[in-house]
Amino acid sequence: MSAHLSAYSGTTTTVRQAVLDLLRDLGMTTVFGNPGSTELGLLDRWPADFRYVLGLQEASVVGMADGHARATGRAAFVNLHSAAGVGHALGNLFTAWRNQTPLVVTAGQQARSLLPNLPFLGATDAAQFPRPYVKFSIEPARAADVPAAIAQAHRIAMQRPFGPCFVSIPADDWSAACQPAQPRRLSSEMAPDPAAIAAAAQAIAAARRPLIVAGSEVDAEGAGEALVALAERLGAPVMTAPFASRIAFPEEHPLFAGFLPAAPQAVSDRLMAHDLVLVAGAPVFTFHIEGDAPFFRSGIPLFQFTMDGEAAASAPAGTAILGSLRLGLPALAAALPATERALPAPRPRPAPPTPAEPIPAAWLLHRLQAAMPADAVLVEEAPSHRPAIQAQMPRNRWGSFFTMASGGLGYSLPAAVGIALAKPGQRVVCLIGDGSAMYSFQALWTAVQHRLPLAVVVINNGGYGAMRSFSQVMQVRDVPGIDLPGIGFVDLARGLGCPGQRVTHPAALDEALHAACHAEGPMLVEVAVDPAIPTLYHKS
Repeated sequence: MSAHLSAYSGTTTTVRQAVLDLLRDLGMTTVFGNPGSTELGLLDRWPADFRYVLGLQEASVVGMADGHARATGRAAFVNLHSAAGVGHALGNLFTAWRNQTPLVVTAGQQARSLLPNLPFLGATDAAQFPRPYVKFSIEPARAADVPAAIAQAHRIAMQRPFGPCFVSIPADDWSAACQPAQPRRLSSEMAPDPAAIAAAAQAIAAARRPLIVAGSEVDAEGAGEALVALAERLGAPVMTAPFASRIAFPEEHPLFAGFLPAAPQAVSDRLMAHDLVLVAGAPVFTFHIEGDAPFFRSGIPLFQFTMDGEAAASAPAGTAILGSLRLGLPALAAALPATERALPAPRPRPAPPTPAEPIPAAWLLHRLQAAMPADAVLVEEAPSHRPAIQAQMPRNRWGSFFTMASGGLGYSLPAAVGIALAKPGQRVVCLIGDGSAMYSFQALWTAVQHRLPLAVVVINNGGYGAMRSFSQVMQVRDVPGIDLPGIGFVDLARGLGCPGQRVTHPAALDEALHAACHAEGPMLVEVAVDPAIPTLYHKS
C-alpha cells in the first residue's frame, strides 16, 4: 500500500479515481467487460496500466472472469451494462456461485435523478436482481459510498468459501466527490477445532478399511500435497467426489480409486465396502438422479472436512469439521499413528481404445491426451463424454483441470479464455461438446484478439448427448429438441478470425490435434464422432 499512501490522506477525489486507485491496490487491473452508456463514466480516459478484456456478450464476460479468478486464486473485476447485461450474465453468475469463484461484479444503473420515473436502462431494485447467487449485493445509498462498497464486495468475495459479489452503480456517480477507500486485508484461513481433529484421528486410526472422498476444495485451497501425504500415511484409497469441478487427487497415483457417480444407490454401493469415510473438500454428496442411499442409515462413520458451512449443514449424515483444508489435513495427519494397513490393489486401467469410422469419442480423447503438452490446462464442457474423459485423460497436476460445478452450459469456452489470460504462454485446451459450444461461442473472438494459446476441440455428435443418455435412463422416448444438425463450427470459427479444421476420419486426427495444441494463437478442431448414446448412469 505504500505506493498509494497519498491516496488515503483524507483529500477529496472522485468516485472514478477512488475506484481505480482501489483496484490498483488490490491488484485488479484486468477488467472484464461489455460496455454501455451507463459505464462510460468509468471508462473515460482509460488508464494505460489497466487491461480491458472485451467480451461480446455478458455471459462470456463473467465466464472469462471466472476462469481468470480460479486460475489465479484472486478476485476478478467484472463490469456489466445495466439490468439487461446482468440478465444476460446470470447463467454464468450462477455457475460462479457454484464454483465458489471470487468475483466483484459491477453493473451500470441509470442516473439517480431519473430513477423515480422508470427510465430506459433503469433497473428496479437492482441489488435484488442477482440474488440469491451472490454473497453480497448492494446499490450504495450515496455516490460517495461506491468505493467503500466495492472494497467491501472484494473482502466478502475473498472470504472462504469464495464467491461472487455485486455492486450496482448509477451512471452519474463516477464524477461525484468522495473520500478515497482504503482497502483492508482479511485472512480467509480458519483452523479446524483441535478437539474435532483429535476425535476424527481416533476414529480413523481404529478403522480397517477407510476411504477418502476428495473434492474441488482441495485444489482450490492449494491443499493437494497435504491430501496426498494424508492418504499415503493412511494407506487409504481415494475417490473423487461427484461433479468435482477441479482435480481432487492425482489420477494415476496408486491410491486413486476412481470417480463416484452422482447417483445415490451407486454411491452407497461403493461406500458400503468401507468402515469409515473421510470427505475432504466436497459436499456429502452431489446427486443428479433420484434413488435411495442406504449408506446414510448404515452407521458407518463419516467425517467431512470443509470450509463450506452450507455444504456441511446440508449433509444427511456424518460429522462436519469446518476449517481450512490447508491447515486441517496436515493437523489430522500429525494426529494419526503410523499404520501397518495393507495398501489397496491399484485400480485396473482401461485398455487403449481403437480407431474406427465414425470416430469413437474414446479414441479422440486418447489421442488428445497424447497431443497435449505436459503442462497444458484442460477445461471441459462435454458432460455426455465425462466418463470417457475420466478414463482416457487422467489429470495428475494440480491446477490442470477445470469445469463447471453448476451443470449450466456456456461456461467452459469463455473460462478457458480467462485461464489463458491468467497463464501467459501456457497451453489451454477447451474440450467441448457441439451443444455446449453454441452457448458462448463468441468468446473465441476474445481469444483471437489476445492471440491466446488456446486449442478448442469440439466433439460433434450431432446433438445433446447427455439428453439422449438421460432419455434412456428415464425410459422416455420421442423427445424433441435433442438433435443439432447442420452446424459448421469451422466456418463459425473462421468468421471470428480463428483458424479451424474439421476431422471425420481417424487418420487425420493426430495431425489436426497436434497443430491445435502447438499453434501460436487459438485454433479450433471439430471432430465428428460416433453418435452412439453414452452411458452416464445406470438406472437403479
